[in-house]
Amino acid sequence: MTTAHEVREDIQSRLADIVDTVNAALSGGGALERLKPTLERLGSGGDVPHWYETLESNGTLPNLDGKSLGSVLEMVFVSVLEKYYHDTSLVPFQINPARGVDIPSLQLGVKSPSENYCTSEPFFSAYERLIGNEHDAVILLTDYQTSKKSPPLRIQIIKQAYLKGSQVADKSLCQVAKNIRRRLLSDNATELKKLVRFLAYINQSDWEARALLKILSGDLADKAIDKAVQNCIEAFIATNSVKRSEGKELLSDDIRNRIRVISTGSPRWMSLVNAADNWVIEAQKDAGRYPNEGEWERFTRSELDGQIGMSFALQWRYNFGHLFRE
Repeated sequence: MTTAHEVREDIQSRLADIVDTVNAALSGGGALERLKPTLERLGSGGDVPHWYETLESNGTLPNLDGKSLGSVLEMVFVSVLEKYYHDTSLVPFQINPARGVDIPSLQLGVKSPSENYCTSEPFFSAYERLIGNEHDAVILLTDYQTSKKSPPLRIQIIKQAYLKGSQVADKSLCQVAKNIRRRLLSDNATELKKLVRFLAYINQSDWEARALLKILSGDLADKAIDKAVQNCIEAFIATNSVKRSEGKELLSDDIRNRIRVISTGSPRWMSLVNAADNWVIEAQKDAGRYPNEGEWERFTRSELDGQIGMSFALQWRYNFGHLFRE
C-alpha cells in the first residue's frame, strides 16, 4: 500500500482489529510500551507525553477533560497505525488538527465522542452540514462519561465506525436536500440554491425555521403543502396556548402570517422557497451567504448521505447518536 487512499481503505476493513490494539495499549503494560518510540516522537520536545508513565504502569490516566482525552486517543491511535502500516511510504504519521484534518498524510480525521455522542469541531463553512468533509474520519466512541465517575480514569473504546467524508454531514438535512435536488436541479437551480442556503443555515431551535423545514420535508405538490401549512398553523396555536398557560412569551403573529401566506402563492413550492429565503435573510443577515462555486459543485455531485447530527454554536457540534444508537 503506497497511497493514502489504499491505506484508508485498509484501515476501514481492519478497524475492529486496530481498535482492539488501541484498547490493549490503553490498558497499559507491554502493549503501550511497544508504542513508546512513536509516542516520544509525537510528544512535546521528543519526550513521552505526561500521561505515559501512569498509563503504562497501572492503566490509568490523569483526570482529563474530554478535549484532552481526545488528544491522548489520537496519539495512541496514530501510534498503533504506524505499527500496522510501518512499511508504507507515508510513515511517519503526524498529528496536525490545526489543518482541519488530524492525520494530514492520510487525509483522515479522528473523532472521539463518549456516551453523550457529541464532539465540538472547527467551523469552516455552513455547507459542511450538507456536503460533509473533504476527508474521511474514524469515530471512536469511548466510555469516558461512565469512567470519569469512578476514578482513577480507565478508558476503553466501546464502539467504532468509519465515515466517508460525505457522511460527516447532517443526516436529516441531507435527506431533505437529496429530495429537493432530485426535483429542482435540472430546471430550477436558482430556487434550489435558495433552499440549500436555508438548509445550511437553519437554526432548528427557531420555531418558524422548524415549521418551514417540516413543510419542505414533505410532498411539494400544492395540496400537500396546503395541508402541511394548516398543520403548522394548528401547531402554532397549540404552542401559544401552552406558552400562555405557563406565562411565557408568545410566538409573534407575524410568524403565523408568514407561514399562512405560503398557501396563497402559485405554485405553492415557489412561495415556500421565498419564505425559506426570507427567513435566512432575516435571521442571518449578511452571514447567510449563498454557496460558492466549489461548494455548489460538491453539492451537485455529493451522495448527500450524512450519518450524524450537526448544529452550530461558535463551533460545529457533531452528534453521533444516529450512528451508534441505531
